[in-house]
Amino acid sequence: MSKQLTLDDFVHELKALHIQGAKQIAVESLKFLKQFAKQKGFGRTFDVACNKIEAARPTAVPLHNVIETVKKERSIETIDRLLAQLQTTTKRIAAIGSKIIKPGWTIMTHCHSGEALAVMKAAWAQGKKIHVIATETEPVEQGIRTVKELRAVKIPVTLITDAAAGFFMSQCDAVIVGCDALRMKEGLINKTGTYPMALLARAHRKPFYTVASTFKLDRRKRFIIEERPPKEVYRELHELHGASVRNPAFDITPWNLITRVITEKGVMTPGNVKRLLK
Repeated sequence: MSKQLTLDDFVHELKALHIQGAKQIAVESLKFLKQFAKQKGFGRTFDVACNKIEAARPTAVPLHNVIETVKKERSIETIDRLLAQLQTTTKRIAAIGSKIIKPGWTIMTHCHSGEALAVMKAAWAQGKKIHVIATETEPVEQGIRTVKELRAVKIPVTLITDAAAGFFMSQCDAVIVGCDALRMKEGLINKTGTYPMALLARAHRKPFYTVASTFKLDRRKRFIIEERPPKEVYRELHELHGASVRNPAFDITPWNLITRVITEKGVMTPGNVKRLLK
């Protein structure tokens, strides 16, 4: 896809959420930048492209981390190495994370995460008869993609509204969600709705796992919670007669609500992850 797009077209794809998931955003951006560099080199024009792409999804730290690496080591070989690493980490995460899942578990998840789904798919492939409860993830229904992907491999899944998470939490054995960034002070940055799901898990004494490669370690001095267009919340804005509409794409789940972080280096405690962030 990215081979046929201009820079502006690719940035639009990112902003319009046609590419979803922090890891996949990094992968597709690297693929685009690879073709871009082949045509225009690694000079000033390349830097402009990197800046525009990163600004399109400012919260997604894997995108920031891979772009910083490419800027330091300007070569096609660097891009290929990063692409290979991103794919390898997902496979390792799936193998490691699937071990925590017990046969018969009902797992609640939120939004769409390729890494979280890889863990569930690996458990299913091992013969563990799991069932997944997936939220629709408003306002743009990103959870629908999760449901379709799970059903494609025959995993039983139930779609629910975001607001019904509390109703179903007592029926779950664990919560497993993805991750856009892990920060030292704040904790887990993930799709809006993750924080209340973590609170529900704590209230029901259910383990809350996040799946995150080390590409998602965020050491930036500051970060931005991306706010999406108000029309995603309600299309007919004129009917609201000037009412304010806020649409943050992400929320922050503090470390004390996270049971473990599943990484390619192992299943870690929040304390272990924070030591990596130093």
